[in-house]
Amino acid sequence: MTKWVYGFGAGKTDGNASMRELLGGKGANLAEMASLDLPVPPGFTITTEVCTYYYDNGQQYPGELVSQVEGALARVEEAMGMTFGDSENPLLVSVRSGARVSMPGMMDTVLNLGLNDETVEGLAKKSGDDRFAWDSYRRFIQMYGDVVLGVEHHDFEDILEQYKRDEGLTQDTDVTADGWRKIVAGYKELVERELGKPFPVDPKEQLWGAIGAVFSSWMVPRAVTYRKIHEIPESWGTAVNVQSMVFGNMGDDCATGVAFTRDPSTGENYFYGEYLVNAQGEDVVAGIRTPQSLTKYGREKEGSNLPSMEEVMPEVFAQLCDLRTSLEKHFRDVQDIEFTVQQGNLFMLQTRNGKRTASAALKIAVDMVEEGLITQEEALLRVDPAALDQLLHPRLDPAAPRQVIAKGLPASPGAASGRVVFTADEAEKAAHEGDRVILCRQETSPEDIHGMHASAGILTSRGGMTSHAAVVARGMGKPCVAGAGDLYIDSKARTIRKSGVEIKEGDILTIDGATGEVILGAVPTIEPELSGDFETLMAWADARRRMAVRTNAETPLDAQTARSFGAEGIGLCRTEHMFFDPARIQNVREMIFASNEDARRTALAKLLPEQRSDFEQLFDIMQGLPITIRLLDPPLHEFLPHTAEDIAIFSKAAGFDEETVRFRLSELEESNPMLGHRGCRLGVTYPEIYEMQARAIFEAAVNVQKKSGDTVVPEIMIPLVSTRKELELMRGVVEAAAKAVFAEKGASVAFTVGTMIELPRAALTADKIAEVADFFSFGTNDLTQTTLGMSRDDASSFLPVYTDKGIFERDPFVSIDVDGVGALVAIAREKGRATNPSIKLGICGEHGGDPASIAFCESVGLDYVSCSPYRVPIARLAASQAAIREGKSKTVALGGKKAANAS
Repeated sequence: MTKWVYGFGAGKTDGNASMRELLGGKGANLAEMASLDLPVPPGFTITTEVCTYYYDNGQQYPGELVSQVEGALARVEEAMGMTFGDSENPLLVSVRSGARVSMPGMMDTVLNLGLNDETVEGLAKKSGDDRFAWDSYRRFIQMYGDVVLGVEHHDFEDILEQYKRDEGLTQDTDVTADGWRKIVAGYKELVERELGKPFPVDPKEQLWGAIGAVFSSWMVPRAVTYRKIHEIPESWGTAVNVQSMVFGNMGDDCATGVAFTRDPSTGENYFYGEYLVNAQGEDVVAGIRTPQSLTKYGREKEGSNLPSMEEVMPEVFAQLCDLRTSLEKHFRDVQDIEFTVQQGNLFMLQTRNGKRTASAALKIAVDMVEEGLITQEEALLRVDPAALDQLLHPRLDPAAPRQVIAKGLPASPGAASGRVVFTADEAEKAAHEGDRVILCRQETSPEDIHGMHASAGILTSRGGMTSHAAVVARGMGKPCVAGAGDLYIDSKARTIRKSGVEIKEGDILTIDGATGEVILGAVPTIEPELSGDFETLMAWADARRRMAVRTNAETPLDAQTARSFGAEGIGLCRTEHMFFDPARIQNVREMIFASNEDARRTALAKLLPEQRSDFEQLFDIMQGLPITIRLLDPPLHEFLPHTAEDIAIFSKAAGFDEETVRFRLSELEESNPMLGHRGCRLGVTYPEIYEMQARAIFEAAVNVQKKSGDTVVPEIMIPLVSTRKELELMRGVVEAAAKAVFAEKGASVAFTVGTMIELPRAALTADKIAEVADFFSFGTNDLTQTTLGMSRDDASSFLPVYTDKGIFERDPFVSIDVDGVGALVAIAREKGRATNPSIKLGICGEHGGDPASIAFCESVGLDYVSCSPYRVPIARLAASQAAIREGKSKTVALGGKKAANAS
């Protein structure tokens, strides 16, 4: 019989931390903590396999599940000395989700389950506190009504707020037991009015309703959106954790809190977190009350006057500190902890690896190596390469003037300026239209996930450092200022107000997530300063990766930027970008309009000095590192004038009549230019074009080598080759130009000639092409288009549907299609090296900066990847991770100098 339910706590624990695929992260870690004899309230986990079964079988449960749940519940009753549904001594439980990776706030939770009009009296009698019992009951009806029954959360809040206004109360803690009784009655009337039936009173019906709601929440839009953003497979499913309740809302000797064993924003090694006295967990994360810092240090750092837990509950705080140390040592990573204090006793409700910003991840990884907790290779695997993007972009200029209108909590670092919007839908719409926006809310909820993802930054007037907005923003790498309580964010009026200042929807705001400042208008930025931790981690990465990392660059600025980020050469210099320069486009057009070879050569002679200068600048910057220069690739019509005004200007400058120009334009027009007269086809029909470019390359290389003494390493790439003969002809043109220049200059440089593999035929006949090639560079942008028969520019209209329906797991233009495009790369690699064992292989499409694609490149044995300048550090780290996972880390197995891979 399949085991669908695993117990934990009270001396009988079935699972452990290694079982996260089956028990989910929360369930596995609860089992692990229970096995360590930590104070974990007993409970049980319904496995992720039930979730899979549930969706595969029309939302039905396995036949044995009911009996296994009843057996597990009986063990919890025995351990707690209470009975589920008993009117005198009721056991109450929480029901929570738990996927194998953390998805904070995305799925559903129900607390205080098991309460009804009878059990609430038993709870009141047993606790001796009517107010606590009825507060718990109203919380349960509100959560269950929202999560399970679908009654809007704000409808419950309206009843509570109206009662407080009528009674002249400001805080929930001011409501008396009688007040909660009246509010409960109002909640039950709301449910019956909305649903046409009373709130369920049978605890077992409540339990199965909550279990079903948690499984159903796996497919709600917010969870689906979160999974897409973080690339979490739908097939993983979620577990359900049912756990006996402990109460942080029984009085002033009770509390609830969330803590991180280190600061998840900066990585600083101090106990970071928040708590609330006389509260339940959702009060902390939802931002309903302003939480208080755990430590005196944290309180002072935040400039808060509210007393810390260290000061209010010193004995419990000391216990929590001991658990902080033991958990971090045991799991060997930063832990995100949820805890409750019930009448002075500490209970652990969760631990999981804490989400952190990129800068924090770097510091934590480096510090933990220095502390002896983890190895360098483990540190490299702990940092998400894509997250490094957060560190590589500009920050606010500290010297720039700014009008600070409020200050909140620095919940997630980084800075952003943008138009103010007040709803997630507006944020998403504006982002699709190309606008940068700041999403401004009183507090965010899981339903806002799509808008948070679309926004440049997030601002809330409520909530703390562990609120939903803060946790999700840190996970996304978005700047966030939380709890800016001086601001009145009015979503209905679409305004933000503060003492005479009114900000309307569409106005520009800047937020600084590092300081918590909210600033009117836009603030200038400066380039980032990378920390010593960054350099340390990158040095470890470089020592372990096998593949070299180059950049795609054709301007001096891009080349210099890439060098500063550690690029080991240029893997793709697109020469056509140089032709689009306004100062030279006239000469390019005259070359295209030339009626014979002599006229073309005349026009090309004007371009030669400019191309030579372009290449000299790049050779100077790269200082002897290899540069792969792709000869002219796009169809000629892309360079031509198309508007009436441009045609008139060109005609006059070139001395042509406009009718002649329009006729020539019609001749050059193509039905499918991507597959038309472009790439090496231009070189075959007009070899003088490639001859001029090759001459410019060799003249520049000789000049720079003479001037600097650096060895210049040009690699000349022929684009869009599909046959051996095409490359053979173009290689002849290049070698003839080299011979002529070297004779004229009395000097020579070493060079290589290769091709870009971007057509399926080229991959399938790579053995023949490799006989006349020194290198292959896989142009996976076009190879994806030609393999899938999809235009990258047009596919955006339907690709989201394809990923939604599971046709593609990811956008194939973002992450390489391993089964299709990847198979062609593997075939070309195998065939190419069969006839030319020394052939060098690289990739230069956008996939060269995608960590998953880089892992594929490692698996098929490419020599280098090339990517845009700002993705070079990402590629360096991803390449090292791929080598470690493939068991090819240089420090482990390969040895040798990285220069061999780069040259």
